[in-house]
Amino acid sequence: MWQGKKKALTFSFDDGVRQDVRLIAILNKYGLKGTFNVNSALLGKNALGYYGMTVRHDKVDRRQVAGIYEGHEIAAHTLTHPFLTKLTDEEIVNEVEEDRKALSALCGKEVVGMAYPGGGTNYDERVAKVVAEKTGVRYARTIVSTLSLSPQRDSLFCYHPTCHVLDKEIFSLVDEFLSYEGETEKLLYIWGHSYEFDGGAVNPNGMDWEIFEDLCRKLSGRADVFYGTNGEILL
Repeated sequence: MWQGKKKALTFSFDDGVRQDVRLIAILNKYGLKGTFNVNSALLGKNALGYYGMTVRHDKVDRRQVAGIYEGHEIAAHTLTHPFLTKLTDEEIVNEVEEDRKALSALCGKEVVGMAYPGGGTNYDERVAKVVAEKTGVRYARTIVSTLSLSPQRDSLFCYHPTCHVLDKEIFSLVDEFLSYEGETEKLLYIWGHSYEFDGGAVNPNGMDWEIFEDLCRKLSGRADVFYGTNGEILL
């Protein structure tokens, strides 16, 4: 599954913001791969986010999507970033499937992945069932950190990542992942938003651009690790 390797690493970043350009340069520098979850109806819009302090939350231009994310995976994040649990089944399908189709056209290949938008309770059993049965999505990531390196064995439509980039446990999880030499498969699945490295967000572990690059350097170049996008890891 992972080219015969027992360990795999993947990143997942949401919202399609301009800070992704800097992030991708770091991933490319160290031979790492990620999946970028994009709201196609918001592309090109400028905005400020409020995460304890003001953070730029400007979206990439739709004409640049294919070039910016080349070599990585583009995945759906809904058209407009609503709370899907508050929508009807029909509205969920429209938000997810129309986003998936628009992104597929922009990047020139079929988009099959997704990350649920919003914080807190941003999906439930009904939402996952609608996505699985009524859209072309084949896997969907939640925002629930497992803080575990054990790959999830149940539904791909409520797939929980290992940790968020701002989780304080990320550093010990990286050390545990790199030192593991057993025969059971282990997956380090890190998610977040690239704007969180700018320093305006509430940041419990001190993560910034420099620390993130140090982390990528530490994780790179390991012969026993498969480096892949979310889709390459899960499907």
